[in-house]
Amino acid sequence: MEELLSKECKQYIVVKLDNEQYGIDIRYVDNIVRMQRITRVPKAQNYFKGVINLRGEIIPVMSLRLRFELEPDEYNAKTRILILKADSQYSVGVIVDEVKEVVTLEVDSIEKAAYDPSDEKSRFLYGIGKYNDSLISLLSILEVISDKEMEA
Repeated sequence: MEELLSKECKQYIVVKLDNEQYGIDIRYVDNIVRMQRITRVPKAQNYFKGVINLRGEIIPVMSLRLRFELEPDEYNAKTRILILKADSQYSVGVIVDEVKEVVTLEVDSIEKAAYDPSDEKSRFLYGIGKYNDSLISLLSILEVISDKEMEA
């Protein structure tokens, strides 16, 4: 019984993009909102969709589909914007196809993702979580929302 209590666990919000499931550490998720009108910002990266006004706060919004070089977003009733707070400084919204569920993963059920320098997108994943009979790609949220291209 004591062994069960001592296992370290983390909670993730599981989201769907295309046919893949991704996990986002719940501690970064500030809010989940329905799709709404996004105001474009000129000369932004292609995956940066613009900004939204959420209760008086202007929040930049990016498309995870375009960030991962998938097909462009097709908005429907399940499309959501996750408002992420990476640190206390700022919030950023990410558009996902669907929010599935919150799962609790034991730390030892997470395999570290292999980093491949030739695959730019591999830096977005820090691990693969095993949950029931499925695998969930766990996102390194700080890498996803940091903008290396703009800093260069």
